[in-house]
Amino acid sequence: EVPKLDVTVQDQEEQRCRDGALSLLRHLRPHWDPREVTLQLFTDGITNKLIACYVGDTMEDVVLVRIYGNKTELLVDRDEEVKSFRVLQAHGCAPQLYCTFNNGLCYEFIQGEALDPQHVCNPAIFRLIARQLAKIHAIHAHNGWIPKSNLWLKMGKYFSLIPTGFADENINKRFLSEIPSPQLLQEEMTWMKELLSSLGSPVVLCHNDLLCKNIIYNEKQGDVQFIDYEYSGYNYLAYDIGNHFNEFAGVSDVDYSLYPDRELQGQWLRSYLEAYKEYKGFGSDVTEKEVETLFIQVNQFALASHFFWGLWALIQAKYSTIEFDFLGYAVVRFNQYFKMKPEVTALKMPE
Repeated sequence: EVPKLDVTVQDQEEQRCRDGALSLLRHLRPHWDPREVTLQLFTDGITNKLIACYVGDTMEDVVLVRIYGNKTELLVDRDEEVKSFRVLQAHGCAPQLYCTFNNGLCYEFIQGEALDPQHVCNPAIFRLIARQLAKIHAIHAHNGWIPKSNLWLKMGKYFSLIPTGFADENINKRFLSEIPSPQLLQEEMTWMKELLSSLGSPVVLCHNDLLCKNIIYNEKQGDVQFIDYEYSGYNYLAYDIGNHFNEFAGVSDVDYSLYPDRELQGQWLRSYLEAYKEYKGFGSDVTEKEVETLFIQVNQFALASHFFWGLWALIQAKYSTIEFDFLGYAVVRFNQYFKMKPEVTALKMPE
C-alpha cells in the first residue's frame, strides 16, 4: 500500500512550503537532518508545483514533492492517477511512489535530462521513446477485463466545465472573438467521436500526456523513462502517439512546423510496432500496410488531442494560479485542430 499522509503543503510562500515538505520528509526520510535539507523548485510545469528535496551535494537520494495546482481535481482523477502509477511501477515503467498527501504526492527522482523538442526528433532518442511507449501499451489489462476508453467521457466533462466568460474585459473580449462558440465545439465533438471511434484503434493503458518534459533521457544508461501520470488511463493507442507527435511543437513557444513529417513518423511508427509486437509475443515483423494504417489512425487522433488540451486550457485559464497564458494556448490548440482537420480526414485507409 502507498501511505497516505495527512499533510497539506502550502505553496504560496516559501517558508510554509518548506515546513510542509519537511513534515512529509519526517515520515519518508526520518534519518535526514531537517537543517541540511535542500529544496529546489522546478519551474517547467504548468499544472502543479514540483519540488526536489535532498541532503548533501550528490543528489543521490532525491524525494520529489508534487503539489497539485488550484482546482486541478476538476481536470484530474487523483485515484485513477495513483492506480495507473502503481500498475506502471509494477511493470518497471515508473519511478517509485513514496506516498500521497492531502494536496499532492511524493515519488522517486529519475536521473537524466528532461527533453526538449530538438531531442524528440533525434532517431537515437525517438526509437527509445517509441519502444518505451510500446512497453506501456503492451501491459495486459488484469483478469481478462476488456478496457474501454474514457476519452469521450473526459472530453464531455471538460466541455461542461469551460467558462462562459471572464471578469477581465480584455481577456473576455479575446475569449469571445478567438475561441469557437460552445455550439460549434459541441458539433465538432460529436463528429470526432463518430469518426475516431470507428478507426479500430485498440484501447490500452496510455500515458496521455507525453510532452517533451515528461520524458527523462539518461544518456549514460541509454534509456528513457516517462514521468507524470496525471492523465494516464485506458485510451486509444493511436491517441497516445498522436498526442506525443503534437508535443513535438513545444509548450511555451508552440511551433507546429516541428510536427514530425511523414518520413520521421514512418520510422517512429515502425520502431513502435516492432517493439509492441515483441512485447505482445507476436514476433516483430511489421508490414508497410500496418505502418500506413497506424499513420492514418495517429494523425486523425491527433485532432482529439488538440481538442482535449484546448478545453483543458480554457478551464485552466479560469482557475489556475500559475503564470501562463492558458487562453492563448487554447487559441493555438483549437486553431491547429481546424487547420489539420481537412488534411488528416482526407487520408484513406490502405486497401
